[in-house]
Amino acid sequence: MQPFTSSAVAAQPIVFVGTFTGVNDQGKTAGQRDAYRICFALADLKSGKIVAKSRVFSTMEGIDATPTPTFRDSPAWVKDEATEAYIKTCQATKIGDSLDPAYVDRILAAALISDAIEAYDARRYQDALELYTSAQGLPAGDQLRVHNGIYLSNWMLGRRDAAMVAFGRLIDFGLANQRLAVKFLFKPGSTAFWPDPQVSAPYTFWLREIAARGAKSGSCLEITGHTSPTGPEPLNERLSLLRAEVIKKRLDASAPALAGRTIANGVGSREALVGNGRDDLTDALDRRVEFKVIGC
Repeated sequence: MQPFTSSAVAAQPIVFVGTFTGVNDQGKTAGQRDAYRICFALADLKSGKIVAKSRVFSTMEGIDATPTPTFRDSPAWVKDEATEAYIKTCQATKIGDSLDPAYVDRILAAALISDAIEAYDARRYQDALELYTSAQGLPAGDQLRVHNGIYLSNWMLGRRDAAMVAFGRLIDFGLANQRLAVKFLFKPGSTAFWPDPQVSAPYTFWLREIAARGAKSGSCLEITGHTSPTGPEPLNERLSLLRAEVIKKRLDASAPALAGRTIANGVGSREALVGNGRDDLTDALDRRVEFKVIGC
């Protein structure tokens, strides 16, 4: 096996694709998770076919779910077309199926993004920025991972103006796709942001950009708060709504034109993405706030 790099992909190898999904005791991605569903597939780029497939379940004990630096630091999440194509290639195929064209079309960009992630995780931020920028220049380069990476690399290099521009493009991407989740990390059981300035220092700037871009787009936004699955669900629903209202008030104050075009909603832990209930950085996405474009 070789690392997934742009040079390796150029040889049209068989690519090892995998997904790692927390599920409950009924095998569904809802509520508290009890196990991991692991899917593996081998995708032959020469033949364009799935040539092997396997699925197993793992207990959660002993699994290190701590995100690597890139995914720990990334401010936003959305299931864009590139992500959906990757998941489909692994989870919605059987041996002999043709590869999803959307996955094949994005394979070179994916390899460059992989190179960029490796550079970022190694704190080679200038190299990461150059690789993310190269990926962005490809036909399939308009992806959330690229926008996240350009923002993060500029931020780590101390290029605040360039980071602001990149974050604005990230927000525009989310609005264009009708949905964007931003990782505002709240203290467990609270509407207060995580007190570590290494984590929460950019939040004021993020909120200002979201407000400005939302106002400029003329969109109406549903702001939905989420929680981790710890605690009684009625309390989680109330907490998630309060978190959404905190964000709504901040946005409305920053861009008064938005005041009549935003609504707050809370869904508790019903749409948890990680669901391990640890209330730390491993399940930060469960304490997110989503912005969904709705009809005015």
